[in-house]
Amino acid sequence: MVRKGGAVARILVLVMGLCLLVSAAAFAQQPRIAFIPKNLGNPFFDAVYKGIQEAAAELGYATVYIGPPAADPASQIPFIQQQVTQQVTAIIISANDANTVAPALRQAMQRGVIVIAVDADAAVDARQAYIQPVDFNTIGAEQVRLMAQLINYEGEIAILSATTTAPNQNFWIEGMRQELTKPEYSRMQLVRIAYGDDEPQKSYRETEALLAAYPNLRGIISPTTVGVAAAAQALETSGAADRVQLTGLGLPNQMRSYVKNGTVTAFQLWDPAEMGYAAVHLVDAIRKGFEPAPGKTYTAGKLGERTFLENNVVIAGPLTTFTAENIDNYDF
Repeated sequence: MVRKGGAVARILVLVMGLCLLVSAAAFAQQPRIAFIPKNLGNPFFDAVYKGIQEAAAELGYATVYIGPPAADPASQIPFIQQQVTQQVTAIIISANDANTVAPALRQAMQRGVIVIAVDADAAVDARQAYIQPVDFNTIGAEQVRLMAQLINYEGEIAILSATTTAPNQNFWIEGMRQELTKPEYSRMQLVRIAYGDDEPQKSYRETEALLAAYPNLRGIISPTTVGVAAAAQALETSGAADRVQLTGLGLPNQMRSYVKNGTVTAFQLWDPAEMGYAAVHLVDAIRKGFEPAPGKTYTAGKLGERTFLENNVVIAGPLTTFTAENIDNYDF
């Protein structure tokens, strides 16, 4: 005599097993995007991945977040190869070294994998496109515009940079100089460019020196995350924040306390999530037959149309201005 309870139990086990097999098969068939950052455990790349997840949910993609613990030049190669073996649909990568990862990425593309670089580009022939976080040509001018608003377009200002040889810093500073020649800034004067070498202690000391040397100083622009945080600490400690405005390029998590206590009114940076979001929408467009080329456009979901520049570079979005009203919306 067969017990009904035992038979029912066996049937349930079989049904559950079939459900798991169906689920596994469905996952295997679902198009999958792998994000390979420079290194894991970095809040900046966590924010990029949030944008990837948001767009993937909109478009029906599974996602994988995988990468090396340290940002070494060759450390991403095994992860690229692993994802190709697992027949991933696309790889989104922030390259530790543009040329070192290029052979592995070319092999991925030869196997039909879509490759999109974000944040840090790979070799041009080793990816279909590069999602650049912001138009770097506008950063210098945008920083001056923000400072002008903070000091009502009047007073002495200084720049606290990283090193004297940093190409991005010097490019942005030249943009600031050019912007300051416009008539609307005639009552603003750039009195000094200081260099903190992207070292917190030196940047702190250079800020103190600026405050001592220029008693009428109204503002400091520091287009470096290390420099702007150190300058904020110096203003907070000296009590000079009531007369000197500080802005620059900073990380929300570093600057949050200074914004909350009034030391800093506003600063800027790009939103990493927008790069990930735009990249997934580009993956979907390419998968459906779109071929990137300079001058062509594609629609990046809520970000709207994006136009390809030379070498298939796409600008994700404008600079984001962080204030007390919105800074808690960001975690990187």
